[in-house]
Amino acid sequence: MASSGSISIHAQNIMPIIKKWLYSDKDIFIRELVANGCDAIAKRKIADPGAEVEYRVTVEADEAAGELRFIDNGIGMTAEEVEKYINQVAFSGAEEFLKQYGDEKNPKGGIIGHFGLGFYSAFMVADKVTIDTLSFHEDAASVRWTSEDGMRYEIDEGSRDLPGTTITLHLAEAEHEFLHEHTLRETLEKYCAFMAVPIFLGKGEQPINDTNPLWLKNPSDCTDEEYKAFYTKVFHDFEPPLFYVHLNVDYPFNLKGILYFPKLRQDFGGVAEGQIKMFSGQVFVADNIKEVIPEFLTLLKGVIDCPDLPLNVSRSFLQNDGYVKKLSAYITRKVADKLTGLFNTERENYQKYWDDINPFIKYGCMKDESFYERMKDALLFKLTDGTYVTLAQYLEANREKAENKVFYATDATLQAAAIAMYTSQGIGVALLNSLIDVNYISFLEFKNSDVKFSRVDAGVDGLTADADAAQEQPDAGKLTAFFRDALGDDKLDVTVTALRDEALPAMVTEDEQARRFKDMSRIYGGNFAMPAQCKLTLNSRSPVVAALAKREANEETLEICRQVFDLAQMAREPLEAQALSAFIARSNKLLSMLLSRDA
Repeated sequence: MASSGSISIHAQNIMPIIKKWLYSDKDIFIRELVANGCDAIAKRKIADPGAEVEYRVTVEADEAAGELRFIDNGIGMTAEEVEKYINQVAFSGAEEFLKQYGDEKNPKGGIIGHFGLGFYSAFMVADKVTIDTLSFHEDAASVRWTSEDGMRYEIDEGSRDLPGTTITLHLAEAEHEFLHEHTLRETLEKYCAFMAVPIFLGKGEQPINDTNPLWLKNPSDCTDEEYKAFYTKVFHDFEPPLFYVHLNVDYPFNLKGILYFPKLRQDFGGVAEGQIKMFSGQVFVADNIKEVIPEFLTLLKGVIDCPDLPLNVSRSFLQNDGYVKKLSAYITRKVADKLTGLFNTERENYQKYWDDINPFIKYGCMKDESFYERMKDALLFKLTDGTYVTLAQYLEANREKAENKVFYATDATLQAAAIAMYTSQGIGVALLNSLIDVNYISFLEFKNSDVKFSRVDAGVDGLTADADAAQEQPDAGKLTAFFRDALGDDKLDVTVTALRDEALPAMVTEDEQARRFKDMSRIYGGNFAMPAQCKLTLNSRSPVVAALAKREANEETLEICRQVFDLAQMAREPLEAQALSAFIARSNKLLSMLLSRDA
């Protein structure tokens, strides 16, 4: 037999869920009750526009009584409204109010509430809650509502003589920390620092919040000093940001905010986090909400306020929908537009920022395809001579000598000898010395399939010179035997050739791809490094090599070979501890041998 009806919810079943599971942090009850007070004031401004009232929300702590009070002079409630909005869990008074007073230009009227659950967060910390309220209507009577568990209640005549509401929480003994002024102030500053109504703590003469934060102002009305002062105030960072992006859009969504570019550490390795505070109608929601803030943008610091965020019932997380994806894409686009705008119109300033912001940009390009597409023509390479070029500019400048190849160094000091051999030919060398560059160059090769990156010690192509026909060429076979014996490696790849720098006895080179795998293994851990593929190139133009080739095979000759090899290694990367100790001991030994001969 067919039938129909309404599903009922019993308070004794739903209240334990609200108390334990609805909110991620217990202190959120303060945000919810203050937000309710702000909503009550927003409603009164709409329904009673002629009222001459200095609107405010006050939070008072009474340690002796164990009570916490939230007082507003907003719209208040009649007995009938208390029955409807308080005694029915999840009945949103805001929604019903907006049906009566809302308009198309301001559909939310500045009202925060939506689900009708925030008030009940009080029972997470209180063993008794009292509401004293008086509606703004002239003929209304004061009402008092009392409950000890959020399920059973009593309604009596109240004592308020002015419109508004006082919510009194008798805190459970374990929650008395919220009666301490420093805890209250810290929590209010965390969640309510920018709510639209002045909020006072106790008898304080100044509100604890800024009702008109900088991000709500028109960018043209803000000064550079104001942006920097706001940054210092919100993030407690006294090193000024490099620059910032002011977001201010009303369509296709209401979004306002400021994103700051702080200086980033040069040892960034892909895991670093800034702080982007998410607000909904000036109410703090959370930091770094990943659904809205793309992962790479969390390296920045800033605030974003979107009143239409599709929040879940606890106002702590987002419901995942197409709106959020569009919002995230828009933020990414605006950041890219700011950067490319600087590149196109303020190239000199953009280059000054590059050393600090390049890890963020590189990370963003690798994490977000759309960001890379917008940024690809504004990606710079800093050369070892201090100049900055784009990839296209580098390739064009070196087309004749190094077609479609980018030579780079990771340490301008260690690799100075190899760098000099390239720059002496007019070939620029890019300096890629951040940990993220290990992945970044592979990413760029993938995106530019005809371009290859080669570290200056990956080979000697282009570094060789014509051999002097009049000069006696050293015995390559003899030298190879010396070095293989000295290093205990009978498969060591040894080549004797003429290098441009005759003062350089030898170079150790390593296959580019093998070295990248080794670097990634060192940085990220794991056991995926390829076997070392090092080659030793001896410079036939070097007097050291020429003299070495004329020596007999003895222990002193082998020690000299080891010293030559270690010096070549040190010209590309630091020696490991054991090798360095051996190098120092050998250096002292060779010095003693040399001095003893002179004696």
